[in-house]
Amino acid sequence: MKPQEIESLSFKIIEQEAGDHTFSDDQWPIVRRMIHTSADFEYMNTIRFYPDAIQKGIKAIQNGCQILTDTNMARVGIRKKEIHEFGSKVSCLIADKDVADRAKDAGTTRALAAVDMACDRMKDGIYVVGNAPTALLRLIELIKDKKASPALVIGFPVGFVNAAESKDALMTLDFPYITNKGRKGGSNIAASIVNALAIMAVEQK
Repeated sequence: MKPQEIESLSFKIIEQEAGDHTFSDDQWPIVRRMIHTSADFEYMNTIRFYPDAIQKGIKAIQNGCQILTDTNMARVGIRKKEIHEFGSKVSCLIADKDVADRAKDAGTTRALAAVDMACDRMKDGIYVVGNAPTALLRLIELIKDKKASPALVIGFPVGFVNAAESKDALMTLDFPYITNKGRKGGSNIAASIVNALAIMAVEQK
């Protein structure tokens, strides 16, 4: 089978197994792609959308925004064809020497230091967290202090230490986010959400 045939059949199977749901026309493509990436239908119960978050993300991509990720895995997983159509760029600062030096000097994680270093770049863009709770917690702090102003936060840190808690904290913000309840997440899931937004951005242009 060709790649597109495999994807189409996968989506058909997901539609059948998901059955009836209450997701809107712009929410379902995101949830479906998350399931396609993970084979995990639990995201249907745990996904959380801030009102207008999806349209904020689509408009940001259409405006050629910066998309910043906390891992290179998420960066690589984001489809470039649709993103580049609008002039958007995807970057990750986690491996930058300045970030490593800053983290070492401050005794923090590189993921946290990368958020600090990205403050100026993320204005009206999308910040994607698919791994590090420390990155999401720092981003929340900067947003509260009005030092960071992305158009959308995609928050899907994964793991056992502060992953669920950081996402709960994100959901207390009056700020555009897409996230989920619980420990599950990951760079592949976070990237799949950007991909769904990018495809919708092309469809809605």
